Amino acid sequence: MLHNQLWISLSRYRTAKGDNRIVDKGIEFEQVDRERNWDDQIILNGLLFYWGYYKLPITHHMPIWRTDGIILTALIHTGPVEFLYYWLHRALHHHILYSRYHSHHHSSIVTEPITSVIHPFAEHIAYFVLFAIPLLTTVFTGTASVVSFSLYILYIDVMNNMGHCNFELIPSWLFSIFPPLKYLMYTPSYHSLHHTQFRTNYALFMPMYDYIYNTMDMSSDTLYQKSLQREGDSPDVVHLTHLISPESIYHLRIGFASLASNPQSSKWYLWLMWPVTVWSMMITWIYGHTFIVERNVFKNLKLQTWAIPKYRVQYFMQWQREAIDKLIEEAILEAEDKGVKVLSLGLLNQEELNKKSDELFIRKNPELKVKVVDGSSLAVAVVLNSIPKGTTQVVLRGNLSKVACSIALALCQQGTQVAVLGEDEYKRLKARLNPEAATNLVLTKTYSAKTWLVGDGLSADDQMKAPKGTFFIPFSQFPPKKVRKDCLYFNTPAMIVPKHLENLDSCENWLPRRVMSAWRVAGILHGVEGWNVNECGNAMFDIGKIWEASLRHGFRPFTVSAATEPN
Repeated sequence: MLHNQLWISLSRYRTAKGDNRIVDKGIEFEQVDRERNWDDQIILNGLLFYWGYYKLPITHHMPIWRTDGIILTALIHTGPVEFLYYWLHRALHHHILYSRYHSHHHSSIVTEPITSVIHPFAEHIAYFVLFAIPLLTTVFTGTASVVSFSLYILYIDVMNNMGHCNFELIPSWLFSIFPPLKYLMYTPSYHSLHHTQFRTNYALFMPMYDYIYNTMDMSSDTLYQKSLQREGDSPDVVHLTHLISPESIYHLRIGFASLASNPQSSKWYLWLMWPVTVWSMMITWIYGHTFIVERNVFKNLKLQTWAIPKYRVQYFMQWQREAIDKLIEEAILEAEDKGVKVLSLGLLNQEELNKKSDELFIRKNPELKVKVVDGSSLAVAVVLNSIPKGTTQVVLRGNLSKVACSIALALCQQGTQVAVLGEDEYKRLKARLNPEAATNLVLTKTYSAKTWLVGDGLSADDQMKAPKGTFFIPFSQFPPKKVRKDCLYFNTPAMIVPKHLENLDSCENWLPRRVMSAWRVAGILHGVEGWNVNECGNAMFDIGKIWEASLRHGFRPFTVSAATEPN
């Protein structure tokens, strides 16, 4: 299972980066769900091996090493196993067997390592019988050993995962040194053609039977060379985020696919993995460089998500500020070097950057072509359009961020009364309003309004003072902790993405499937519209313009949380 997971993480990282990628198309949630049970095959094999060990006492005292057994295993695999698999595979592509069995495996045109073991139960049994031939032969001839068993099982797993990883990794010099190797070992691009063309490249791991029976795809060598020479993507839009907690590494796309494909939530069993968690923390500390999380495609735009290897808590540590600022600046300069058009800021990166925007962009790097977007305008637009129609008064509670101040300003200007509970907040907001709009800003000690706009700093006591049936609408990046069962909690500013946004197979933090934060969507809109402006520091893009553009491109607001139960 660990071996498979390492292949999954490596494959997802390499295909997101783009180097040596074979098939350009992405995967979707449907494929992730279909391949979720990849560990069933491991459990089945474990049970069958245990049953075989129980029934065959001769296996109880195998030696560690026997050279003749290793040679016999290799010869039997090359001969009978590869030959029988080839013809079984061709039979499975007959329309009767294909529709009943093998089509399940071929539902994944773009493969991942675990696609290799996604088969109906009957196929699993057939493959186990095939792979048992060399093992049982060595057992009954008395040549079996622990090493021959282990190496053969490892060989099957490595070749299976490699053949479905969707990036080319076999160097061409191997075939130059030993030309006959092309008959004895396939490449990821070789087997990828079987999933895209269906009627060629039937071989298990050794293409020689495709050569013998003339079923080798004629484009195999061309695709192999093309994939080897392929360089990484140059994205048009980059979303810069960061890790939330040590356990959040498992929820990334390069982590556990089953967790990444669902909204992030606390899982008790992740505490059992604390050694791996500590190891990942050390890796992020040592590596200390922004890394690619995923890639997407929207219309003609290439999108990537990059993550800074820092956790949420570190953004509040004074001694970490300089390191975080440096990582953000390096990410922006890297985006500039790659020709990125827009870099949007996610989570706490925007607040960290806004504090130093003048230094970073105007004084230090005024020549930057990449446009930095904190997405505040779209976040404001989503919140404003989440407020129930007919609302005449709202309570504004939480830290007064750039988004909070803009929301208060917009509401006061349109005639909606904004009530604040703190005198300092009242003075700060009033200083930004014209006299007419300032009449709609009130300092209050009551909690009668049932629409609350909330941000970071909202306490449990504040929530308990709200009347029954209150709508809590967040304007912050992070959702408030839910403590009331009789109130409705909205999601953080987010939008449902259109169907033509491709290769979306993981959830953004706590958001549901195919939902993106407003800050991330804003970067996409700036890219697709070609707006050549920065939105950071005190700069705010036109709220109405970006809202209209989001709807025109197929994005839809996502506001009300489906789950209103407290955490």
